[in-house]
Amino acid sequence: MSWPPVSVVMPVLNEERHLAAAVEHVLAQEYPGELEVVLGVGPSTDRTREVADAIAAADPRVKVVDNPTGKTPAGLNAAIGASSHGIVARIDGHAMMPSDYLRVAVETLQETGADNVGGIMAAEGTTPWEKAVAAAMTSKVGVGNARFHTGGEGGPADTVYLGVFQRSALERVGGYDEAFLRAQDWEMNHRIRTSGGTVWFQPRMRVSYRPRRNVRLLAKQYFHYGRWRRVVARQHKGTINLRYLAPPVALAGVLAGLVGGVFWWPLFLVPAAYAALVTAASVPLGRGLPAASLPQIPLALATMHMSWGAGFITSPPGLGADSRTAQAART
Repeated sequence: MSWPPVSVVMPVLNEERHLAAAVEHVLAQEYPGELEVVLGVGPSTDRTREVADAIAAADPRVKVVDNPTGKTPAGLNAAIGASSHGIVARIDGHAMMPSDYLRVAVETLQETGADNVGGIMAAEGTTPWEKAVAAAMTSKVGVGNARFHTGGEGGPADTVYLGVFQRSALERVGGYDEAFLRAQDWEMNHRIRTSGGTVWFQPRMRVSYRPRRNVRLLAKQYFHYGRWRRVVARQHKGTINLRYLAPPVALAGVLAGLVGGVFWWPLFLVPAAYAALVTAASVPLGRGLPAASLPQIPLALATMHMSWGAGFITSPPGLGADSRTAQAART
């Protein structure tokens, strides 16, 4: 087969320690075709820009462009705009890709005719807490039936992790909506699909991901996931389903039970039942994990559910009001 050239775009902010290794990892891909890397560098507080410029000076395959806002979708759009090739791969600075990642992606694009292909966000931890979170993040009880989290057969999907795109699809939908500080992948993949394109899940594209290192950071992550997923649901009607409603319903039930139980004690059975269900669901997830991880799995699951639910419920109506969809609806 013919191996088309690929542009790899990477949004970068405060990555002085990891940037050189991340770029080296991309350029070392076992891909027979031509590669270029475009770094969309935000206003970092460390030496990220100096490191990026040094990498570009040493290797003509690397370009650097400014991302004045520092926001991820803006950095991606800036890098895409400065890239040259017909296939564009989004890579994050901490993504640990298998060496055949781009080869498999291009093969899948050509075999399926898809506009975007992506694989599994394979959460893997090193500490007992990170391993507990990884078990929760790769389970249906933790994240529902999203294949890019839990795995499954290849085929058309709503969204995928990261993504390797046909440039024509990016141009057709106008790239990432820069108003979406979170959920920008899901939102753009929705526009690709509604414009007649196909998003394809390829389980062979397995990218290692390191979970947040403590409860506070995990809660913050999932709170913002919930907030921005509510924005997607408001602006793109029909994209919500029971999987997304389960966390806010669970949160509402737990809170109602805790408050109402003060006045009528049987209502305490609601949060007790939730705790029992989460604990029971954690048992099979702990197989093969160190003993120190086992009691932390229920905590990880509850943190993800409750934080996502809180973000979804409290998502302000004005959040995302500057998006393309919201602006089009006002005209």
